[in-house]
Amino acid sequence: MTTLQRQTPHTTLPRQPVLFLPHGGGPCFFMDWPETWDHMAAFLRGVSQTLPQKPDAILVVSGHWETAVPTVTTAAQPPLIYDYYGFPPHTYHLRYPAPGSPALAAQVQALLTAAGIPNAADAERGLDHGVFIPFMLAFEAADIPVVELSLQNTLDPAAHLRIGQALAPLRDQNVLLVGTGLTYHNLRHFMGEDPQSNAASHKFDAWLTAALCAPEAERTAALTHWETAPAARICHPREEHLLPLMVAAGAAGADSGVQIYRDTVMGKALSGFRFG
Repeated sequence: MTTLQRQTPHTTLPRQPVLFLPHGGGPCFFMDWPETWDHMAAFLRGVSQTLPQKPDAILVVSGHWETAVPTVTTAAQPPLIYDYYGFPPHTYHLRYPAPGSPALAAQVQALLTAAGIPNAADAERGLDHGVFIPFMLAFEAADIPVVELSLQNTLDPAAHLRIGQALAPLRDQNVLLVGTGLTYHNLRHFMGEDPQSNAASHKFDAWLTAALCAPEAERTAALTHWETAPAARICHPREEHLLPLMVAAGAAGADSGVQIYRDTVMGKALSGFRFG
């Protein structure tokens, strides 16, 4: 009997929430970058203490993997992908030896197939930095199996909401669903203290928070048409760092969103959210 099948009606654990976590910039938490990322790092270090119990496994969607159809990692010991460039040599020797979970990967595929969503598996791919960098803080012990699910390269928000909806039953099996990305991701403007882009990030953040805290139907409609939000395309010229939040919101069901992290980094508003 696998870990994910072990529970009986007499030992059912509380339902896991769904999280959207900011993953920072590159290996930012492991560099001498005074104070810039301290608040985010402190938030991530406290995430595991907010859960109802230790998850049996984590399914994560990052803004750094796109495929033609949603694809899961199936490696029992996933390697790391150092998909950042121009950083100090020590950042390419970071380690996060969390195991994978072929059993969870198979279950993810079964749920997507049952929902009519084409999908695939990848036995070679490892965890990208959108996963291992924040998880080195949030789940430091690296003793919880991690499976990564790709974004669909159509970047269709409705499709990602449906993917989340299909995966929602995992929450009742003590699986934690996590999306990682950034609520502001315009790299051209991020490093500059440009008043216009700074103000745009705060407008979009306010809209996004209100949308996520709304009832399910209203939330789904707002996220499906997120491009109409104030300053949407200023904050996300390309939406890959926002789409993990769509998967999380889809898996939330009737659970309302709660803003659990808010910060201003280099003038830009950044947020994290929890459902349930």
